[in-house]
Amino acid sequence: MDVADTLAALMAPAGRLDPYPAYERLRAHGPVVPSGPGLYVVTGYAEADELLRDARVRVSDDAVRDMLLPQWRDSPAVSTIARSMLETNPPDHSRMRRLAARAFTPRRIAAMRDVVAAQADELIDAMAAAGRGVDFMADFAYPLPVAVICELLGVPAVDRPLFRRWAADLTAVLEPEITREELAMADAGATELVGYFTELVSARRRRPADDLTTALVQAHDDGDRLSGDELLGNLVVLLVAGFETTTNLLGNGLAVLLAHPTAADVLRRHPEHAPAYVDELLRYDSPVQLTTRTSSETVRVGTVEVSAGSRILLLLGAANRDPRRYPQPDRFDPWRALSNPLSFGAGPHYCLGAGLARLEGQVAFTRLLRRLPALALSGTPRRRSRLTLRGYETLPVTVGELASVADHGAPVGATPDTP
Repeated sequence: MDVADTLAALMAPAGRLDPYPAYERLRAHGPVVPSGPGLYVVTGYAEADELLRDARVRVSDDAVRDMLLPQWRDSPAVSTIARSMLETNPPDHSRMRRLAARAFTPRRIAAMRDVVAAQADELIDAMAAAGRGVDFMADFAYPLPVAVICELLGVPAVDRPLFRRWAADLTAVLEPEITREELAMADAGATELVGYFTELVSARRRRPADDLTTALVQAHDDGDRLSGDELLGNLVVLLVAGFETTTNLLGNGLAVLLAHPTAADVLRRHPEHAPAYVDELLRYDSPVQLTTRTSSETVRVGTVEVSAGSRILLLLGAANRDPRRYPQPDRFDPWRALSNPLSFGAGPHYCLGAGLARLEGQVAFTRLLRRLPALALSGTPRRRSRLTLRGYETLPVTVGELASVADHGAPVGATPDTP
């Protein structure tokens, strides 16, 4: 099967549900391969990492969008994301990112640990109190990260249930292919989100608060450092990116841990090793499987010359299973010598909330395993039919009895049993 045929299989429903066989077939053609005029596909870790950091390789700009989707300005979904830091290049990207980064410093993220733990415990208590099987995605994987990012943005708790469907519809525009019906739903979701944040911005102008929304509003008002469209676009993206990726990390990660009970038991007894586990979960089944770039000039990657103006499909999920980087890449192994998966990207567009997502995963998995020792799958999970953002629609579990566990783990430096 040639590269174009394999890509078509990857984009098909079966490929979206399980992309890893297609990644292997693509890898057989090389780490960077052309697929038709002006398109290159990247499966190699080193090559993807290099391209993500190369200043000559950029996210889409208006000219690229004009070529790919001439009417994109008529789409609320595409135009909203286009005015955010997600889809802008330096210097605009640097300016936007610098403003938002104040909420994601290592110190502020570390200070969120107690908030994350309290939210996780509240959700675990509710799952146990239900006394029956629950949908982990609806009852834990969504409400935990949405509560955390809404806390940062200053979104009232009563409004948080609104965002799941709006965000799910909006993120369809991040997929490599989208139908007219999906685009219409994405536009509706974007319209709702922009309308919501328009009202929140007005409220923060009248009554400032100690939250990221107020900080961005004041930056816009004081120095005109964010345009009105940029302000709204970045608030929408911060909210959606702030929980979509983490929701998928929690769902994908729990499914992997339940399928590897020996490894799960080690984490249960040695929670201080949660950082290594979360990085391996990110590598093994990445919540973000791909991203795209455009070369602004000719770029040589290894032995391949990527011509100027080419589109580059960076398959992060494939790069995370590159055997040149990770021996036995299809094996879940939290004790790997090398980590640093590309799930959050690299370079200027490295995910701003990566540290927060990792913290949420570390806290969530250790507390779930220790407080719900009988946690198990209770039915057949259902994947979302998405490729870029890989996750579950439903993940049915039984929780069993709630364990009484002290909030501490083995001392740092203790030697765990390996899986």
